[in-house]
Amino acid sequence: MGGSYFDDLEVGQEFVSPSRTITEADIVNFAGISGVYHPIHTDTEYAKKSIFGERVAHGPLILSISFGLMERLALFEEALIAFLSLNWEFVRPVRIGDTITVVDTVLEKRETRKADRGVVVFDREVLNQKKEVVQKGKWTGLLRRSERQEDGE
Repeated sequence: MGGSYFDDLEVGQEFVSPSRTITEADIVNFAGISGVYHPIHTDTEYAKKSIFGERVAHGPLILSISFGLMERLALFEEALIAFLSLNWEFVRPVRIGDTITVVDTVLEKRETRKADRGVVVFDREVLNQKKEVVQKGKWTGLLRRSERQEDGE
């Protein structure tokens, strides 16, 4: 088993993902998968007349990519038992060509009635290339404790 476990995490600990540039293909593929073909995402002429002045990425697309970027760190590869909750805000639009990075900070840890696991609340910020927050929120995961803790070490 690899990665970080409940016991390895400390409140205030920060994790930073690799960066990724959002492409036209990302938006087109997400529209196809989700079935959301709103013209703000898919129609250049319509989007030119919008408050954004151009097409923007679907909010849930960026949310999904944020989890993929953090997954690349393999932090909880074997430790994550379940994704429990999400409280999310869409702060700024993400445009084709924007590069995003994710910062997760351990906000809270609490033990459960079962000795082999604990609940961790993370604060997440998705930043663009200008270091502006484009999305943010909190997500909660159920993580395994390390085997050394289970054995009483």
